Amino acid sequence: MTTVMALELVQKSLMMVLLLIAPPLLVSLLVGLVISLLQAATQVQDQMITFVPRMIAVFLSLLLLAPWYMKMITSFAHDVITTMAKTVG
Repeated sequence: MTTVMALELVQKSLMMVLLLIAPPLLVSLLVGLVISLLQAATQVQDQMITFVPRMIAVFLSLLLLAPWYMKMITSFAHDVITTMAKTVG
């Protein structure tokens, strides 16, 4: 494996990580924004009101996106293994 191939693998890995963390991160951001607006409107300042809905929303997003996650991860693993097999053999 050359240095260029190793760097390309690292780049693809980092892009995959960013792609996989984006949906739950955006869900958490949107839920937090909505809860913050509601707290500002009602002047209720309780920390559990922001934490629990975010946690539930992120869990549901991970649950709903699990098939997509599996497809992306298996496709990436297949590509890496295929590249390694071509490089070694």
